Amino acid sequence: MPSLRRVARENARRIFEEKEKLRLELENARRIFEENEKLRLELENVQRIFEENEKLMLELDAKRKELNSRCKQRDKLEAENDGEKKQLDDEKQKTAIENTSRELPSMVQKKADEDVRKHIQAQKREKEAAISKIIELERQLDQKQQLELEKEQLEGTLRVMKHLISKERKSNDELGEARKELIMGSDDLLSGRTNIGIKRMGELDEEPFQNACKRKYQDEEAAIKAAELCSNWQGQFKEPGWNPYKIVECRRETKEVVNEQDPKLKELWFEWGDDVYNAVKTALIELNEYNASGRYTVPELWNYKEGRKATTKEVIRYIFEQWKINKRKR
Repeated sequence: MPSLRRVARENARRIFEEKEKLRLELENARRIFEENEKLRLELENVQRIFEENEKLMLELDAKRKELNSRCKQRDKLEAENDGEKKQLDDEKQKTAIENTSRELPSMVQKKADEDVRKHIQAQKREKEAAISKIIELERQLDQKQQLELEKEQLEGTLRVMKHLISKERKSNDELGEARKELIMGSDDLLSGRTNIGIKRMGELDEEPFQNACKRKYQDEEAAIKAAELCSNWQGQFKEPGWNPYKIVECRRETKEVVNEQDPKLKELWFEWGDDVYNAVKTALIELNEYNASGRYTVPELWNYKEGRKATTKEVIRYIFEQWKINKRKR
């Protein structure tokens, strides 16, 4: 039994080896077939390319022959055209010579006429240039005379203006002196509750201080506090270290105005209200207008009824009316 199994195994192994060998031979045969098929296709492709090249060569040769034929035909036509052109040029030259012989006298006359025309035009241009020059010189002369006339007029106007300014300055000085005399000599007539009077510019109005103090203190104490407060602020104006003004630009001009953001003024407004603040502000404006450097009060003729500076005419009229009233009383 063992020997039979061994024989069976050997037979089986031999059969397997033969099958494997056969499989390898089949694969090799298939590979050879595929390579042969690939080679056949390549040969067919080469044959097709060769045939196409042959066809292209034939077409190219035909085109070359056709082109050569056309070139020969063109050369023939050009030769014929050159002959005809030469003949035509000869005829034209002959005709031109004949025409020149006939037209030469006419051409000479035309040239002479053209020279005369050019000469006339040149003379015309020279004449026009001369006339333009004369007109320009006359215009410049008129302009110069006009400028001289305007200069004389301006100089005359300037002399008149200087004279007027001098007279105005003199009149203003005289008017200022007259107002000073009125202030000094009419103190009695213009004192008290009058429509026209003497106001000290830069002097604080006590009434707002009195009203403000009455709201905080009793009558007698209020009067004392108001007087003290007013006096203290009047003294503040003269302190050189205090500058309650600022520079602003208005209509391209600079001017000095009260600085409403000044700490002292803000404190005054916060503690005493608008009326006291406005009284101080008004006094500061007046001081800056009448005596900015010294900050002391300046007397001015004043129209209390309208709250403005009184004119000299108003003051004189008022004094005259008061004089007549006093005269009737006597």
